[in-house]
Amino acid sequence: MRQTHLFTKTRKDTPKDEISKNADLLIRAGYIHKEMAGVYTLLPLGLRVMNKIEGIIREELDAVGCQEVEMTTLQDPELWRKTNRWTDTVDNWFTTELTNGTPLGLALTHEEALANILKNYITSYRDLPQYIYQIQTKFRNELRAKSGMMRGREFLMKDLYSFNATEEERAVFYDLMKEVYMKIYERVGLGDVTFLTFASGGIFSQFSHEFQTISSAGEDTIYVHPEKKLAINQEVFTDEVISMLNLDKDELVPERAIEVGNIFPLGTKYAEGVGLMFTAEDGTRQAPVMGSYGIGVGRIMGTVVEVHADERGIVWPQAISPYHVHLISLCQEHTDVAQVDAIYEKLKVAGIEVLYDDRLDIRAGAKFADADLMGIPIRLVVSPRTLSAGQIEVKYRAAEEVTEMNIDQFLAAQSSLLC
Repeated sequence: MRQTHLFTKTRKDTPKDEISKNADLLIRAGYIHKEMAGVYTLLPLGLRVMNKIEGIIREELDAVGCQEVEMTTLQDPELWRKTNRWTDTVDNWFTTELTNGTPLGLALTHEEALANILKNYITSYRDLPQYIYQIQTKFRNELRAKSGMMRGREFLMKDLYSFNATEEERAVFYDLMKEVYMKIYERVGLGDVTFLTFASGGIFSQFSHEFQTISSAGEDTIYVHPEKKLAINQEVFTDEVISMLNLDKDELVPERAIEVGNIFPLGTKYAEGVGLMFTAEDGTRQAPVMGSYGIGVGRIMGTVVEVHADERGIVWPQAISPYHVHLISLCQEHTDVAQVDAIYEKLKVAGIEVLYDDRLDIRAGAKFADADLMGIPIRLVVSPRTLSAGQIEVKYRAAEEVTEMNIDQFLAAQSSLLC
């Protein structure tokens, strides 16, 4: 992508009511546009980041046998009344109605809806297990939408639902999801600071597990055991829970953290509520045992910014960066510009994703400041001097050192970008 073709530009200011670092940087760098509190449009660069996060999630879930669907947002309240979840106050519902006055809900979760669908497909224990997920826009009537991408009223979420014949089978898959989630956080650049956290089950169950990322921007307090990679949310930080987890209270460190995912054991409540039953191996009629597993995709994006940004701007991990490299031309003469164009084409042919700053009317310092703000992990600079030497300058966003090499040497050294 040539930067002269990119309709977005960097900004010096952000909306006056925006107080979060992630939204400030994402807006100024041209990744998102704020529509209103808690509602953001993904601009071209932001959409590329989100697509890469989604891709990582899909790869890890598909690898363990999960199947993707896309469910409807509009929901019939009659289905939700069966499990006593259709009220004006349950978990920040957004509701609406048809022109004839029939009420509808904007789904914020899909336990009932998916269980109802599976009544058409599950009749026997032989039809189980099933692990079904979607990545879908959700709506929640948040009272406090002040944390940028980390607490929105409209946001993208991955929600996965498991259906097992027995509680024992559900527990095995639940433990597998703990591992899968940690793989996802590792790949998006949050693995070192994300902890499996024992927490309240909220509206779903008595207890659950969260995945909390250490950050001063976090809204939660957790107590961390760094060596065991385990934590307890303050809301359930009791002697009973500490003892149950076989932890020493003196070894737990309080930290602020951002919740980047959660998993819930659900039992049979929602399946029974909508009438999803199957014939077990012993001939009895039973309801599948369910689990629910959520990841806020936009929240991951915002959390990565909060964790990795520095005083100059965003620092994207390579796996979710909108482009692999940011090619910056400092050339003005036609013949020199043509040579930089040729480098751009060579990078693309090699399979490298490139944002090419081909702007002619911008000073070098401004280009470098924009590159730092945008946070693409590798910066390649071509100037008349480097061209005459047959070299390019290579600088990694998270490092201060600058090296020079020719384009073929760079491509050989960066073969990992193509994996």
